[in-house]
Amino acid sequence: MANVMIVDDSSVMRKIIMKGLRQAGFNIGDIFEAGDGVEALAIASQQNGNINVIFCDWNMPNMDGLTFVKELRAKGNNTTVVMVTTEGGQDSMDKAVEAGANGYISKPFTPEKLTEEIGKFF
Repeated sequence: MANVMIVDDSSVMRKIIMKGLRQAGFNIGDIFEAGDGVEALAIASQQNGNINVIFCDWNMPNMDGLTFVKELRAKGNNTTVVMVTTEGGQDSMDKAVEAGANGYISKPFTPEKLTEEIGKFF
């Protein structure tokens, strides 16, 4: 059973990802939500390794997703991070991987694409 954190400033997008996880039949335990990178770092610290995968938007207020991933990695946290973002070019994907992201899903996505990408990490 995997514990998941979804980091996105859009509550609608967080719900879409949660629904996709459940519909795909993944064995999900707890789901944590954060509206930006600052909130996500606090949750990750509180959970102390209890989160198995993080789905993170790039463009958010207070702390963007790329900075969040860099900060998370600087703290020694190796949780799997999948960027879910409109920043869909190869250059953006490369920046995300360089920052420490493990995967990348471009918005908009189909339920099938979400399931396929999520399946790589479960």
